[in-house]
Amino acid sequence: MAHILVVDDEKEICFFLNHLLSDKGHDVTLCTSGKDFDFIKENQTFDLAFLDVRLPDRTGLDILQDLKAIQPFCKVVIMTGYSTVKTAVDAIKLGAYDFIEKPFDDIEDIEHLTDRLLADEPISGLDHVHDLAARIGCFIGQNEEMNQLFSLAYKFAQKNVTVLIEGETGTGKEVLAHFIHHASLRTNYPFIGVNCGAISEHLLESELFGHTKGSFTGAAKDRKGYFELADKGTLFLDEIGEASLTTQVKLLRVLETGEYMKVGGENILRSKARLIAASHVNLHQAVSQGTFREDLLYRLDVVKLNIPPLRKRVHDIPLFIEDYVKKHRLSLSFTEETLELLKSYNWPGNLRELVNVIKRAAALAEGETERITPAFLPPKITAFNQGSVETAAALSTSVPEQEEFDLFIDQWNREIKDLWFAEELTELQHVLDKIKLMETEVIHAFIDKSLKKTVGNRKEAVELLGITMRKLRYYLNEKK
Repeated sequence: MAHILVVDDEKEICFFLNHLLSDKGHDVTLCTSGKDFDFIKENQTFDLAFLDVRLPDRTGLDILQDLKAIQPFCKVVIMTGYSTVKTAVDAIKLGAYDFIEKPFDDIEDIEHLTDRLLADEPISGLDHVHDLAARIGCFIGQNEEMNQLFSLAYKFAQKNVTVLIEGETGTGKEVLAHFIHHASLRTNYPFIGVNCGAISEHLLESELFGHTKGSFTGAAKDRKGYFELADKGTLFLDEIGEASLTTQVKLLRVLETGEYMKVGGENILRSKARLIAASHVNLHQAVSQGTFREDLLYRLDVVKLNIPPLRKRVHDIPLFIEDYVKKHRLSLSFTEETLELLKSYNWPGNLRELVNVIKRAAALAEGETERITPAFLPPKITAFNQGSVETAAALSTSVPEQEEFDLFIDQWNREIKDLWFAEELTELQHVLDKIKLMETEVIHAFIDKSLKKTVGNRKEAVELLGITMRKLRYYLNEKK
């Protein structure tokens, strides 16, 4: 038998939960106000509490904090209506284990939730989070902020709420979206990711909602959009801030009504997909600048998760490298001096940049050594650590996408040096022009190699290259 507290000003809810939980053998205490709670909080101990968000004399968050202060081991479930889901999100951050929406759709869900929370292992324990992350190849590390982030993501995953992920480029927003999908009840349905910034404005609408035959030039047959293909799964819209205002209007309609129409179509279709959106820009600032709709942001910003940049969790860099090396079966070890240099760098490209550094070191060391010393790091990292921030910045931007292609540029270094001395330093600009041409040739050679490897699949190619679809198109057009 467990001692359960119910605080709700709706007497019908109190009587319902009292009947439901008492029938399962639990001792239930009912309160209809904050005043009632104050009267009993010092004299009774509870294993579980159901707290309403809104009370006539106090908020559920206030009672949550009071209860947690005097009974930290009491598990708390917040009860909320749709309009107060954001408050429930705040409650989770303050220590609530879960939240349920009123009116209750399924009595069995409440019974199962009660049973799980009263069991020895809470459903949202960190062990569950790390076990799932390990199964899907997702690195969390030991950083406290990252562990809290994934714990929150795990709790919200099984709720039918929209999630907005914010973070700098390269922090792993799609990785977190994958984690949420696999932690949800939709894990057996598709996960579809779309980069809104990599698709032109006139094609994005067709990609998202589909089109009918003849709806525009080149529409030779009906085509399903990503909302339809996602079915009951998860649709991840990366860089949603890049979507046009016209597309934003149609996304808003899907979020509000679940309805949409294909381009050129007349029939109304319904989406059952769960939407996760992400952006590396601050969407609130985008609203103030007039590039993003405020009403759409309101619909997206129900649960917001912000991924910290790598520079704020540098102590996890050795663990990430160890995990990456093990995952890819590489025979490498990074010296302590190398690791200290990596931890001292500011990582503007975040984890994506770190992965490129690891790949670069592995390629340069192949066949020579298994010990990665500072000599195998990009010059900009050593320059940064030597205090030459300006030099490091110049090295980072000296050629397009330097980080992604610097490995291949380094492989040309010997030929570049030979060219330099062959010209005997008499025609500096001529030499520099030749070097630039050689760098461009390397970039295009790398792109050709990636496209051949993916049999022409540009989406897979950009994943291999670590660049956006837009930049791939830029280099392909430059090549013509």
